[in-house]
Amino acid sequence: MNLLSTLSGSLFQSLLPGGWDLAKIDKCTSHAPERVFDKQHHWHDEFKPISCISLDEFNTYLGHEIALQIKQARDRGEKLAIIFPVGPMGMYKWTVFFLQSWGIQADHVYGFNMDEWSDSEGNTLPASNSGSFQYGMEQAFYGPLGEFTVPESQRNYATKDNLPLYADKINDLKSQGAKLIVVYGIGRVFHIAFWEPHFAAEFAGDQEWAAQTHRVGANLHPLTVEQNAITSFKSRTTLVPCYANTIGPGLFLQADYAIGGADGAMGRGMMWQGMSLWTTLRYGPSPWVPSSYMPTLPGKLFFLQELAGPLTAELN
Repeated sequence: MNLLSTLSGSLFQSLLPGGWDLAKIDKCTSHAPERVFDKQHHWHDEFKPISCISLDEFNTYLGHEIALQIKQARDRGEKLAIIFPVGPMGMYKWTVFFLQSWGIQADHVYGFNMDEWSDSEGNTLPASNSGSFQYGMEQAFYGPLGEFTVPESQRNYATKDNLPLYADKINDLKSQGAKLIVVYGIGRVFHIAFWEPHFAAEFAGDQEWAAQTHRVGANLHPLTVEQNAITSFKSRTTLVPCYANTIGPGLFLQADYAIGGADGAMGRGMMWQGMSLWTTLRYGPSPWVPSSYMPTLPGKLFFLQELAGPLTAELN
């Protein structure tokens, strides 16, 4: 007996996005851990999953990859647009470490925060609020970079006034020869940024969905709210906003290179991101599973080895 056999008529059924193929998701997650590297037909030839044995290794590898992209663009004499997440976060201290060690100025970088908490109208927390993503980026990345940092005029945050300008700003940079790097985490319900799976129901087809560059005051899925209660709000669901401003597939699918991270292990055998990792890798592109598109892009997805499973029941 399991969820698939008891779902019909349950309260939980009303929470799940209508376009999810639960049997397919279950099949995605049923493989032995070593099969996580098996190349799938929809993967880009230059997409590669990379296992990390510890959180320290994960943060170091991910931070190095971001720093390397910044360095290589500098070496080529190119501007670089980077869409940044605030989660995962531990890699930024290593990005700072490598750039400072190499003596690499980041004044050719144009940063774009991929999302921000908001109310239903897109109003965001003040930048001084420790819960805002702008505050997080300033404290974890831009500030610690010191003399090597990205100029303030080149830092973009997902406010309701600035987020709609992202697409034009990035297109302008691309017209000047810049490449777009997207750094991302994967949500419990397979979102990228806060682009949620249930948004798929609003569009006539995949192309219309893929053209959406952003959303102001996006209505978050209940499981996203609860994921963030666990990961960022010390279990306090009442503190988590139900809305956010977010980029959409019209931006993250334009990446010249994508750098992903999955670090959702919680100790004592508990995790929240194992299913998210496997489904991202195996499901195949679907607007109902936004993260399923990321393997179709060139790049690397770093993940904690523990998340590969096996994903079997275990009492703790």
